[in-house]
Amino acid sequence: MLAERKNPKGRAARLRDPERTRERLLHAASREIYRSGFQSASLDTILAAARVTKGALYHHFKNKEALGYAVVEEVIFPNVRGQWVRPLQSVKNPIDALIGIVQGIPVGPEDVCGGCQLNNLAQEMSPLDAGFRKRLEMVFDAWREAAASVLREGQIRGSVRREVEPTDAAGLLIAMVEGYSSLAKNAQDPKVIKAGIKNIVGWLRSLGQPSNGKRVSLHRLLTNECDAGTYHSVCKPSEFAHSKLAGRPRRERTRD
Repeated sequence: MLAERKNPKGRAARLRDPERTRERLLHAASREIYRSGFQSASLDTILAAARVTKGALYHHFKNKEALGYAVVEEVIFPNVRGQWVRPLQSVKNPIDALIGIVQGIPVGPEDVCGGCQLNNLAQEMSPLDAGFRKRLEMVFDAWREAAASVLREGQIRGSVRREVEPTDAAGLLIAMVEGYSSLAKNAQDPKVIKAGIKNIVGWLRSLGQPSNGKRVSLHRLLTNECDAGTYHSVCKPSEFAHSKLAGRPRRERTRD
């Protein structure tokens, strides 16, 4: 059998394809920023990894900042949409869907070592650059709205407790995910993120309607002794009492 003949002209044309060149630059920049941070990211390292010239870089991006903005918009944002937005579309049970996503968070040593790219950039660049801050805010907003929207839908269907405030709960979810990611990165220990996932899953279950008629004592609630199938709340004690008593008819005291 004859080997397929290579077409040098076709290969040259592919290498000169502006879209592919831009894509290689974006992904090389994303890896370098993740490894070194934006401020310390080396353009020479990016160019070498992408196998393009400096002229090609400045043909597509005005400067290093423009390249960084594009990484947020075209690499990080799609990653967040793929992990946190699309999986929440048209789900039957929002609590189960959110738990599934959380349990799918990578926990390998290489994932813990670098932390969350979105959070890394927010911590580094939001205080320094308005362009980064606005773009990163859009990513967080989309993540929060996706979680809040599915929780609202769950309240309509009766699978999420009515007293849950969806936007606040979504914000807390993001804070816990990113917080545990930062703790695990600092400790360089996958056990930290694994413990965090367990805690987040327990909290998410507390947002759902009780699956049975068991009553839970306040002591068990506050000491987190409830099993997974038993209703337990994250409300403050006064809010818990209000939620349990709301809607009950008041009993009038009768005189003898």
